[in-house]
Amino acid sequence: MRILNFGSLNIDYVYRVDAFLKPGETKAAKSRSVFAGGKGLNQSLAMAKAGLTVFHAGKVGAEGDFLVDTLKKGRVDTSLIGRSDKPSGHTIIQVDDQGRNCILLFGGANQDIDESYIDAALASFGSGDYLVLQNEISLVPEIIKKAKQRGLFIIMNPSPYTQEILSYPLDKIDMFLMNEIEAEGFTGLQDPRKALNALCNEFPQSQIILTLGDKGALWGRGTEGIIEQRAYPATVVDTTAAGDTFSGYFIAGLVEGSSVPEALDLASQAAAICVSRPGAADSIPWRHEMR
Repeated sequence: MRILNFGSLNIDYVYRVDAFLKPGETKAAKSRSVFAGGKGLNQSLAMAKAGLTVFHAGKVGAEGDFLVDTLKKGRVDTSLIGRSDKPSGHTIIQVDDQGRNCILLFGGANQDIDESYIDAALASFGSGDYLVLQNEISLVPEIIKKAKQRGLFIIMNPSPYTQEILSYPLDKIDMFLMNEIEAEGFTGLQDPRKALNALCNEFPQSQIILTLGDKGALWGRGTEGIIEQRAYPATVVDTTAAGDTFSGYFIAGLVEGSSVPEALDLASQAAAICVSRPGAADSIPWRHEMR
């Protein structure tokens, strides 16, 4: 059993501000930092730091060497990462005094995924292996179809949410990991429990994990009922990689054979450590830091 994360790699430009900019407003940032990031990179690091063997597939541009190096230092296998003539993906992130963030995303090399590269990346994976996906790269529907033909267990974090996601072959997804915004996009419902119930009805074959920030998380599948997980208290510095950390550690728990409640608890502990630190990739904890 192996884990393939087919996902984005971004350069994150993080600006500390007292409050998010409003339309037409200009203000000075308190500081600027540059980090390795991207939902794909972050989730690969979280799974690897949690103890899994993780292969990352995705593309970077000429300036993306430090993204690959970051994954290598986090014990992720980078042999499948490709090169693109496009610049590496990047984000401009505002982080306010409450630790909240808003993110502007430029796809770059992440949108240069083609079918030949997909085939090459999936070639050595098959039944019993896991595929992790987000929505920051091109041709996600094709990756889903090809992976399911090969018998992979498919986990999807539908972030960033777009209306286009609803046209993906979602019946082939074995597990969804999403937050309240994404759940509302799928269902039109703001109440998390109602949204979770609607998702369980629509995708009865799939596990649904709904993260709720400082309110914890919910799990459901079909008619099996809801499992609740509390959030661990933390001094919030930066929430940028919290969801990715939760996802990576939850996947690690399940792959290792933990029960759903045990995996949820592990993920919640990891997310609490993550939000107490600045940055994205750098804020993800190692397994030995868990209680």
